[in-house]
Amino acid sequence: MALYSEKVMDHFRHPRNVGSIENADGVGEVGNAKCGDIMKMYLKIDGDIISDVKFETFGCGSAIASSSMATEMIKGKPLAEALQLTNKAVAEALDGLPVHKMHCSVLAEEAIKAAVQNYYENKSK
Repeated sequence: MALYSEKVMDHFRHPRNVGSIENADGVGEVGNAKCGDIMKMYLKIDGDIISDVKFETFGCGSAIASSSMATEMIKGKPLAEALQLTNKAVAEALDGLPVHKMHCSVLAEEAIKAAVQNYYENKSK
């Protein structure tokens, strides 16, 4: 059995939504000191909808695939729905991750939540 699913490999080889958003409405950056992965998410918000999302990830293939899949899952969604996204849902959408790589999907969840929090903080200023 392959260590990584075809979906993981596809999102690693052809990541979606890579890059940054100039003048993003919300930016979240998280990292895992244990593995060295760093994930940064950028959100563009129109009304209450995530109209655009991009990421920059320094890390392993699972971290890149998790970032890519997570952006696909929240693009076009209301903020409240994006906040409900779990690392388990990201891993399931990738057809699974090895147990020792589940922290990558956790980073994706945390990066989205950090970017949404940053949006709300900026909005209240």
